[in-house]
Amino acid sequence: MKKKVLLGMSGGVDSSVSAILLKEQGYDVIGVTMKLWKSEDESTCCSETAENDAKKVCEYLEIPHYTIDLKKEFSKYVIDDFIESYASYKTPNPCIECNKYLKFGEIYKKAIELKADYISTGHYAKVEYNEQYNRYVLKKSKSVKKDQSYVLYGISREILSKILFPLGDFKDKEQIREIATKKGLFVANKPDSEDICFIPNGDYKKFLEVNFIKKPENGKIVNMKGEVLGKHNGLYNYTIGQRKGIGVTSAKPLYVVRFDSNRNELVVGKKEDLHSSEIYVDNFKLLLVDELLEPVKVKTKIRYSSKEAEGTLYKVDKDTVRIEFNEYVVGATPGQSAVCYIDDIVFGGGKIR
Repeated sequence: MKKKVLLGMSGGVDSSVSAILLKEQGYDVIGVTMKLWKSEDESTCCSETAENDAKKVCEYLEIPHYTIDLKKEFSKYVIDDFIESYASYKTPNPCIECNKYLKFGEIYKKAIELKADYISTGHYAKVEYNEQYNRYVLKKSKSVKKDQSYVLYGISREILSKILFPLGDFKDKEQIREIATKKGLFVANKPDSEDICFIPNGDYKKFLEVNFIKKPENGKIVNMKGEVLGKHNGLYNYTIGQRKGIGVTSAKPLYVVRFDSNRNELVVGKKEDLHSSEIYVDNFKLLLVDELLEPVKVKTKIRYSSKEAEGTLYKVDKDTVRIEFNEYVVGATPGQSAVCYIDDIVFGGGKIR
């Protein structure tokens, strides 16, 4: 009997080709699309167009398709977290929350309901059994440019053995588009969705203005010595490491270094003021081991697009770790995720304090 796979489908080329690959590997594939948000931007994965495209692809490939309404869950786990993070002067990563709670949480529940053996998505990552660690591990994909293991660290290690990533061994997106073209998929050249799905045109500031419970207050812009340089128009309008558009002039470039929420002050400084030799990471989730018993040498990404930095991971308490870097990192941002690797395996990750 064929093994059954529930595949998350967004109507894009990655998940559509994943369906093809899974069928060719002999799986009984079922497509599922999540209704998460009424998007005004028809190019996002939350739009009605995306849902219709997923249905059409499933019809073309002759596989069943379900749509599940998860707008309530999306609002709870992703939207509320997004707003609360900015209200707490932190910078969130909504894709990580969506993957954790929706794509590999609610979809897994649906898979159990449908008696599916596995769940799958079109992410660029790998899950393999590792003899050394005697468990299934989350690994980087072969595509350095497209690898998405960073945004997947929140997956529960208990379900790794139930996950398939068909795109993990492909080196670039063009290979995926070529497969789609050869198989006659109408989404072969569909553009990637890069903006946050619930933020029309990427304007997160307008979204926050409409949805913030507490309204932003103007305050002072100060340098590292506390000297007043100007006024800001709400701390959420700025990000750590920002150089342009701060609103003050200086002979040398100034960067946003931190937020002083108690004083409602935006602190700016020189680029070297953004350097960190260590960071604390809260809600740290271990994927490779059950418990952190001793310091571990790791490589860490402090944002999706950053290079890995070598260092040592130390346990602080049950949920918090300290990462001491061999060389400083630039622009560690509270609320963003620090994800640690051993070779190409995800060791774990959490939120930068």
